[in-house]
Amino acid sequence: MATVSTYLNFPGNTEEAFNHYKAVFGTEFEGGIMRFKDVPTEGDKMSEVDKNLIMHVSLPILGGHRLMGTDATEAMGFKVTFGTNIYINLEPDTREETDRLFKELSAGGKIEMAMQDMFWGDYYGSCVDKYGVKWMFNCSQK
Repeated sequence: MATVSTYLNFPGNTEEAFNHYKAVFGTEFEGGIMRFKDVPTEGDKMSEVDKNLIMHVSLPILGGHRLMGTDATEAMGFKVTFGTNIYINLEPDTREETDRLFKELSAGGKIEMAMQDMFWGDYYGSCVDKYGVKWMFNCSQK
């Protein structure tokens, strides 16, 4: 079933923030915490400190909605600006619907990452639409 979630970028304190949210909502992380050291080849290029930062975490909150997050540090080439550190994450049921949404939402905007098969097994891409809204697309269908 297709879902939508909110994706948050933090400048190195994702674990602290998500442990707080976990306590507030009384829920558990879905699939645990993935760290950058768990990512094939990425960990080779990182400092020991950055290797232990959060690559991905997912936490159910209310009404089936999930908060997801990652650490996006300046050492990794990111500058987190609160207010613009949020993505709307779409998880359509099919690749065809994912491609349609990606094409229409990226038109006139900026493609950050073209749709592609990723090491975690899903089809993923991201863009900023012509209004400045950030979108992520993740399809689990093969």
